[in-house]
Amino acid sequence: MRAFATALGGLLAMLFALAAAAADVTVFAAASLKESMDAQARAFEAATGNKVIVVYGGSNTLARQIEAAAPADVFVSADLDWMDYLHTRRLVAPGTRVELLRNTLVLVAPAASAVTLRIEPGMALAAALGGGKLVMANPASVPAGKYAKGALEKLGVWASVEARVARSENVRAALALVARGEAPLGIVYRTDALAEKGVKVVGAFPPESYAPIVYPAAVVADSKSPAARPLLAYLRSAAARSTWTQFGFAPAGE
Repeated sequence: MRAFATALGGLLAMLFALAAAAADVTVFAAASLKESMDAQARAFEAATGNKVIVVYGGSNTLARQIEAAAPADVFVSADLDWMDYLHTRRLVAPGTRVELLRNTLVLVAPAASAVTLRIEPGMALAAALGGGKLVMANPASVPAGKYAKGALEKLGVWASVEARVARSENVRAALALVARGEAPLGIVYRTDALAEKGVKVVGAFPPESYAPIVYPAAVVADSKSPAARPLLAYLRSAAARSTWTQFGFAPAGE
C-alpha cells in the first residue's frame, strides 16, 4: 500500500505541476480505442488543463504518417508489429515504450440477425454467410485483419471464405458495415462490439486461435510536448485502468 500511495502521489504531483503550464498533446491511436481514449483524454484534460488531440485510424496508417513526420506526440498501436516498425526506425523515444492493453476477437452480425454459429475448427462459416460477405480489416496491413485471418487459418476455414472477404481500411469501418446490415458477418475486437448497438456477438474466437492482441504505447521521438510523458503515465494509472476496464479492455499485465 505504501508503494502504491507513493506512486499515486508522484503521479498527482506531476499532473498538478503540468497543470501550471498547460500544453497541447497529440495522440495517434488505433481506431478500436475511440470511445475509451476519448474518455481518457477528457479525464486528463480535467486534471491538468492540457488539451488532448486524438487522431484515430488503422495502426499501419498512423505509423506511416509518423514516419512521414506527422505531428504526433504519443502513439498507441493495436499490435506490436507497427510499434516495432517505428522502433527500428528510431521514431520512438527511448525508454517510453510500454505494453498498455489487451483485447479479444469476436464474430459479429447485425443486431436483428438470426444467424447462429459455433466457433470451432471446421465451422460452417461460408454457409452462414449466405450470399453475403465476411467483412474484416485488411489482413495484409491492419492488426485486426491479421488477427482475424490467423484465427480463421488456425480453425481451418480461411480457404473456404477467402474469396468472400470484404477488406476494410480499419476495424471500425468493418464494424460499421455490419451495423448497417451491409454484411451478414464481421470479425472485430470485443471492445468494438461493446461500443456498437447495431451488432450482436455471434461468438468469441478461442484465445489459442490467434496471437495475443497487445496494444503498445510510446512517446514519439520528435515530440516537443511537455505533456506527452505525463499523458502516457496517466494512461497506465489506476484511474485510467478503471476506464479501460469499463470499455472492455484488459491491462496488458493480465
